[in-house]
Amino acid sequence: MALSSHTTRRGAHPRDTTDSQPILLRNKILLAIPDSEHRLVLPHLEAVQLSQRTILHEPTQKLEFAYFPNRGLISLLIATEDGKTVEVGMVGNEGVAGVAAAVGLTISPLRQLVQISGDGFRIRVGALQACLQSTPLFQLALSRYAMVQGMQIAQTAACNRLHDAGERLARWLLMAADRVDSSSLPITHDFLATMLGTDRPSVSLAPKILQRKKIIQYRRGALEILSRKKLETSACECYKVIQQFNGVLQLR
Repeated sequence: MALSSHTTRRGAHPRDTTDSQPILLRNKILLAIPDSEHRLVLPHLEAVQLSQRTILHEPTQKLEFAYFPNRGLISLLIATEDGKTVEVGMVGNEGVAGVAAAVGLTISPLRQLVQISGDGFRIRVGALQACLQSTPLFQLALSRYAMVQGMQIAQTAACNRLHDAGERLARWLLMAADRVDSSSLPITHDFLATMLGTDRPSVSLAPKILQRKKIIQYRRGALEILSRKKLETSACECYKVIQQFNGVLQLR
């Protein structure tokens, strides 16, 4: 269901077809653009629920939509021919999944998987590319985000190769918490293996070490960050590097 062009209140949007409650606009890119551009983009945005484990895009498919999450977390994965996957990036309310469409591409090598349920808005690739011709600040925001996402992917690849599982887990938890604005993360044991790009014994050991230090509390399917300060100390330098990338996202 497309959003009403008569909506002027930036904090909320009309309900979608599956929920009686309005979906609040929390996506930072959509909130940052000026009202004049927001009004041009608004009619093309469709409210969507993002259900856990839903695949939004496969590398073998043509990009159909770009997704702007309000809540939840989308994992960007690389899948190999033998069926193995590793996470190389993530998107929360700071960004957009399918940002390649903003620079004129209709393909992406990344699988987009909803890791933490939430909601957001999507826009068809054709409509997005048409809108960008008359929304220069929106185009600037998406172009900058495309660069930041590329740097995030490169830094994550280096992190997966050079740092141990405990450091990588701490870095990932901090990034995820930033993007969902919560210290409570509903994540599974299997996904930890995908995120860390490692075997199950390492996946089992890394959370246990952090838990013994009273940095996190981890039960099957649920993880709570108890001390963010200690978690930052436990993370490798990649977290701070990736945080620095986000400084270029400001429109003003």
